[in-house]
Amino acid sequence: MAEATSLWAVVALPPVLVVAAATVAAVDARPGTGGVAGTGREVLRLLVQQRRSTNASDRLLLRGGVILLPMAALLAAAVVPFGFTSVSDLPDGVVWFNAMEALAWAAVWLTGWGPNSALSMIGGYRFLAQGLAYEIPHMLALTTAALGAESLRVGAIVDAQAGLWFALWMPVSFVVYLASALAMAFWGPFDQPVGSDAAGGAGVELSGVDRVLFLGGRRLLLTVAAAVSVPLFLGGGHGPLLPGWAWTLVKTAAVVALLLWVRRRLPVLRMERWTAVSWMVLTPLAIAQALLVALVVLGR
Repeated sequence: MAEATSLWAVVALPPVLVVAAATVAAVDARPGTGGVAGTGREVLRLLVQQRRSTNASDRLLLRGGVILLPMAALLAAAVVPFGFTSVSDLPDGVVWFNAMEALAWAAVWLTGWGPNSALSMIGGYRFLAQGLAYEIPHMLALTTAALGAESLRVGAIVDAQAGLWFALWMPVSFVVYLASALAMAFWGPFDQPVGSDAAGGAGVELSGVDRVLFLGGRRLLLTVAAAVSVPLFLGGGHGPLLPGWAWTLVKTAAVVALLLWVRRRLPVLRMERWTAVSWMVLTPLAIAQALLVALVVLGR
């Protein structure tokens, strides 16, 4: 029965994520673009569009980057429990998620470097700088959740929240994680890697299928980052009345809605200001939260 359930999770995960990313794209579309129908038409247009190329571009790096971004998001989702069953409940699932996130760093940088374009390269390097800013508090938030459950296995973290969600007694880690999720997907106030001041940054030279993969991968990354917050801080599939998988979907949808709302409410942050806030404010707060959780765990 466990094998069948695991197989069901493998089959269900990719289409659920794709539908979720498409929904994010449609909901976040600018007014007047046609919503779901308009997004669908744009995707079809890009799929039949001829790819552009720039002088002396490195097509291998470019193709590798645009393919690696959605792949990294899907691989990161492998440890997310769909209800209480994940594709692979690795003993070090938290580390796996963070490693796949590092692949996203490489993907965006390769996408920016490959076209041999100044503006594209600026976008790629902006994402590296952004990653250096958010990664320390992000890792501390992940570590704090693992510390509260005394395990790096995502399933064990869900089990540890049967009585109390970690978001309620680790609020700083939860907020830090949500901020880093936005930065990870270069979304909202952290979209400088694809900013309009650089004509689209890392994605400026992308067209056709490459653009679909890159923009789709970005939305997949946001969706997966939101989904990971559910087992880490929001109790996973625990909840009354509804089955576990339904609670996972409801909580993930709520987090995605919050992140979309933030995008429309906060201005874009300049990179040096975000770095200062991340290192001088969020990192000390995340360390203090981790120490508090460590004291609670030691006192059990």
